[in-house]
Amino acid sequence: MYKIIITCAVCGAETTREDNPNLPLSPEEIAESAYDAYERGASILHLHVRDTKGGPTQDKEVFRQVIELVRKKCNMVIEVSTGGAVGMTPEERLQPLELDPEMASLDCGTVNFGDDYFVNTLPFIREGASLMKSRGIRPTLECFDISHVDTAKLMIKEGLVSPPLHFGIVLNVPGGVRYDSQALGFFVQRLPEDSMFTVMGIGGRASLQSVYGALASGGHIRQGLEDNIYYSKGVLADSNGQLVERAARIAREMGCEIASPDDVREMLEV
Repeated sequence: MYKIIITCAVCGAETTREDNPNLPLSPEEIAESAYDAYERGASILHLHVRDTKGGPTQDKEVFRQVIELVRKKCNMVIEVSTGGAVGMTPEERLQPLELDPEMASLDCGTVNFGDDYFVNTLPFIREGASLMKSRGIRPTLECFDISHVDTAKLMIKEGLVSPPLHFGIVLNVPGGVRYDSQALGFFVQRLPEDSMFTVMGIGGRASLQSVYGALASGGHIRQGLEDNIYYSKGVLADSNGQLVERAARIAREMGCEIASPDDVREMLEV
């Protein structure tokens, strides 16, 4: 078996305390939650941040504060989000790249997002990919639809993204492609040869299924309150770490070793 990378998505942009009162919001809470997830097996922190009122923000100074707090606690690989939140401008969304993180998400196409829609035009994708390449930031090519895989391949063809390739397959977003083994298998089949990929299932059932789906298909795992607020049906998760710990246990029981942050740096050349 291979080394499994576990990413923790600690808060996202859409989840609220009304959804789950255990959601970390302040820089200190986010850093502490990230450290707890690291202690339980997460090697990558997928980072969104919040403003003083708990709303989503792409303010690079808030990102800087959280990154500094996390760095004082552990050596997790930090992947900043350039997704931000629905309605943010491209300029807002790309701000955190100025901090030169090791990794960043790059959304590869527009998708329905609940009652809204999440816009990612080709010019924006090219701009993000170009900035990441110039700054030596490893992108996670997030794909919500099969056409997004083809857009990622276009970025590779144009020389804006280079191997090693890391994709994020995002399934079960309301209005997007539902999570099931057939859909995941189709996405995996369409990826470029030798690609690494992380499976993200949105919502309680899909999030847990995505752990098994990732392990069955040779992929990696993402867990966290951004994707799922529940530990089991009707039972709220008490922390990001609780979700990560379960995923790590399942992976170990299937004979896998959990990748450390330094393993990730070697595998993804960050």
